[in-house]
Amino acid sequence: MATRTDAPTRREQILKEAARLFAERGFHGVGVDEIGAAVGISGPGLYRHFAGKDAMLAELLVGISGQLLTGAKRRVAEADGGAGAEAVLDSLIEGHIDFALDDRPLITLHDRELDRLRDSDRKMVRQLQRQYVELWVGVVREVYPGLEEPAARSAVHSVFGLLNSTPHLGRAGSLPGRGATAELLHRMARGAFGAAGGYYSSRRS
Repeated sequence: MATRTDAPTRREQILKEAARLFAERGFHGVGVDEIGAAVGISGPGLYRHFAGKDAMLAELLVGISGQLLTGAKRRVAEADGGAGAEAVLDSLIEGHIDFALDDRPLITLHDRELDRLRDSDRKMVRQLQRQYVELWVGVVREVYPGLEEPAARSAVHSVFGLLNSTPHLGRAGSLPGRGATAELLHRMARGAFGAAGGYYSSRRS
C-alpha cells in the first residue's frame, strides 16, 4: 500500500490509538476516556467523530480489509503495463508485508474482536477478504500453473498466516530491523508458494 506523506486527520489519530489500546488491553478493557486522552481530547469529544467504541472497531476492521483489497487491485493494475506474473506476486507480497509490519495491532484486533462486530459489518469484512484472497489466487496460479484452484487458495491462506504472525515476533524494537524482517518474510512467502507449486507439479508427473 502507498505510504501516506500527509499528516493524519484527528479521526485517523483516534483510530490509530484505539487500535493500539484495544490490541494491548482488549476491547472491553479500554474506555472512551482513555482513547480520548491518548489523542489529547476529552472522552465525550470523541462522540463528534464516532458513535462509540463499536463504531471505531467496525471502521478499523472493515477499513483495513478494504484498504488491503484496494491496494492489491492497484498493484495488479499497475503491472498491466507489462510486468510478468512473478513481479505482480512480489508486489502483492510486499504490500501485505507493509500491512503486517506497520499495522500489527489490527491483526491482533481481527483475531480477537471480529465476532464483536455487527453481523452486517462482519459480513462486509468477510466479503472484502474473500475478494482479496481470490485476487491473490489468480496471480499465484499464473506463476504456478500446476496449482489447481483449491490448492492455490490453501497456499494463499497459509502465506497469510505466515505473514500475519508478526504480532508474535516480539516488540518492534526487538526485531532485526524493518528491512531485514521484510526481506525474510518475503523470502519465506515465496518459498511457501514455490513449495506448493513444486509439490503439486511433482504429483502430476
